[in-house]
Amino acid sequence: MQSSHILILPGWQGSGPQHWQSLWQVQFGYQRVAQHDWLRPLRGDWIARLEDVVLSTDAPTVLVAHSLGCVLVAAWAAHSHNAHRVKAAMLVAPGDVEQEALRPVLASWSPIPRQSLPFKSTLVASQDDPFCSFQRARGFAAAWGSRLVDAGTAGHINADSGLGDWPQGQMLLNELIHS
Repeated sequence: MQSSHILILPGWQGSGPQHWQSLWQVQFGYQRVAQHDWLRPLRGDWIARLEDVVLSTDAPTVLVAHSLGCVLVAAWAAHSHNAHRVKAAMLVAPGDVEQEALRPVLASWSPIPRQSLPFKSTLVASQDDPFCSFQRARGFAAAWGSRLVDAGTAGHINADSGLGDWPQGQMLLNELIHS
């Protein structure tokens, strides 16, 4: 995996210290894309920041996104002329920003882009995610051309799910990178 530059893309409010993304960052040295404002995210700002980070390396890039980070990947890929720099994306527990409860808080994130991603991707979804139904996640996977992995009943696949450093997720990432 060292031949790939792996970027961690947390979702809304970032990923806390016990989130698998944070644990992977420490354990494997992956680079976190730090956003200017985790609490009031603006889609255009987050897209511009991801663009800057992708352009900062010559190595093939792999994106590891969680929640709103998944929507960021779709939005960035729909507009960037540099998507060819990305080798693959692992999209975990996409946040459905089109839910009525989230629309007012994350207004700039609707509509969710539904174009096929120009790189291979795996979408990992939970049957009981409070922020995205499995049906919606399946629809995103189909629209984005992603392989869908059913994580069972794992909630929002975050620190509250009790996954620790989520070795199954690391195996999925390895499979994606080497496929």
